[in-house]
Amino acid sequence: MPVSTGRPLAERVRALPWLVGGAPRWLRALVGLVVLGLGALLVSRPLTALGALGLYVGISCVVSGLGDLADRTPERWSWVSGALWVLGGLLVLVRLGRDADLIVLAVAVLLVGSGCLAVATLVRSRRGADALRAVFGLAEVAWGVLALSWPDVALVVIAILFGARTLLFGAGLVWRAVRGHAQPGPTSPSARRASALRWVGAVLVVLVTGGSLWLSHQFRAGAPVADAFYDAPASVPDEPGRLLRWEPYTGRVPEGMRAFRILYTTTASDGTPALASGVLTVPDRHDEPAPLVAWAHGTVGVARACAPSIGPDAIVGTGLPDPGLLTRNGWAMVATDYTGMGTAGTFPYLVGTGEAHSVLDSARAARQVPGVTLGPQTAIWGHSQGGHAALWAGQLAATYAPDLDVVGTAALSPAASPLAMAEVVHATPGAGTTLGVAFVATAYSATYPDLDLDAIVAPSARTLVREAATRCTSQVSTLFTVLTGLAVARDQPILREAPTRGAMGVRLTENVPTGPWSAPLFVGHGTADEIIPFRLTEDYLPTACAAGVPVEVHAYPGCTHLDVLAPDAPLDADLEAWTRARFAGEPAHSDCP
Repeated sequence: MPVSTGRPLAERVRALPWLVGGAPRWLRALVGLVVLGLGALLVSRPLTALGALGLYVGISCVVSGLGDLADRTPERWSWVSGALWVLGGLLVLVRLGRDADLIVLAVAVLLVGSGCLAVATLVRSRRGADALRAVFGLAEVAWGVLALSWPDVALVVIAILFGARTLLFGAGLVWRAVRGHAQPGPTSPSARRASALRWVGAVLVVLVTGGSLWLSHQFRAGAPVADAFYDAPASVPDEPGRLLRWEPYTGRVPEGMRAFRILYTTTASDGTPALASGVLTVPDRHDEPAPLVAWAHGTVGVARACAPSIGPDAIVGTGLPDPGLLTRNGWAMVATDYTGMGTAGTFPYLVGTGEAHSVLDSARAARQVPGVTLGPQTAIWGHSQGGHAALWAGQLAATYAPDLDVVGTAALSPAASPLAMAEVVHATPGAGTTLGVAFVATAYSATYPDLDLDAIVAPSARTLVREAATRCTSQVSTLFTVLTGLAVARDQPILREAPTRGAMGVRLTENVPTGPWSAPLFVGHGTADEIIPFRLTEDYLPTACAAGVPVEVHAYPGCTHLDVLAPDAPLDADLEAWTRARFAGEPAHSDCP
């Protein structure tokens, strides 16, 4: 079918409407039924819809260009236009198959360009008929800016809208083929009603756009920022565990205690010198040295700004043990942020050596804070991701930090086996899948040269993964990640292949702590854990027991992932008694066979 070179852009990238426009009614009905079924599928599968959108736009451009080339009218340069559209369509087909990020950029540019043209038309003509277009134009510009600000949300919205539009187009084809279609005249009552409805719609669009811009600003305003405290000093010693900087911590501190932010040297996952930060809290009294607990925090994100020490809840808050354990017993606690969180560098999410070095060196640096007197003994506690870090710290203590007297390691709801966790995440679609995949894929691809993020993640999901890795779980904007995760939960896998295969599977296996440990272990886990299933800890316990140290195990019936750390949770008494016994040098109980 010849195509005029003056065809609008919107029609160039949507070939189907004008291809079937003059077709027989029976053919339109048949095409409508096929499109109707395709739209129903795409609405529920956003990642699949993105691939279909790229394919559709590319084919539409190629068909449009071929139509220009076949046009026998004497219109000048039609063959040049046709060739450009064919080449552009082929580029879309090839490029979007490898990089879905371009969809958001293209849509944003089109929205901003179209909106600016609508406003410019009103300024130039000053006709009342163009005022409505200008109102929609302003909204288009705003939505273009929002698309660039939240590209993962924009991708999912584009995908769902494409599916919905496909569904409605198919339904419309069937309806018009069966009932026929007549256009109302411009002065008919229905046309006047339609004009009024368009103005009402314009007002609603402006209101929604304004609200969206306000919400976007609020979400951005709440993002944490690492201040100059976390910057590397001019001179940094190569020796790990050296205190470089300290200052009073201004966040919440348990009654009867005081706290400091600290910056210290450590060793990155690849063995190179690195920096890490954290918070040390100590009893106010000075009658005797305080035994030290080294705390490894759970998942809070992988971005630099997610460091707990930046916020007010590094010592007291959700995801932390009851501070009463410290105040009742006169214990001090140092809570590392790990490398790459707060400080510059690569965050070792479920990378055992990097996590362990940060934990052990925090205990070394804590003992160098002026005016603080700590005892020689150190107990290691960790929850979730921090449980993995604690197990690795206990495993490496004797070789990496033999100067520390580590008396025991407590792993609470631990992500002990990253390999087993990867199997669960890959097999269980849900909002958490996006977060889990984003954090692991980002950290592992930055740590290991044999892993590339773009090679691991499917093209249509790369934007979702990259954006999720920039957010902290404490931020309101994480809601966007949760929503996008829910939207793609039942779609094609985010990863190209199962994470247990290939180089990723090898690296995950390397990061399962297997010992040996030089001090007893405590393992506590809720049986109703929705994040790290209790059965994974049950499967891991034989590995821990095989290392030859006493392992005290506590299962908490009905407790979820965070319930074990809730105020007055039964874990508190068990952990307190076990830690007291370790500091007292008492023999450790073991639940191993």
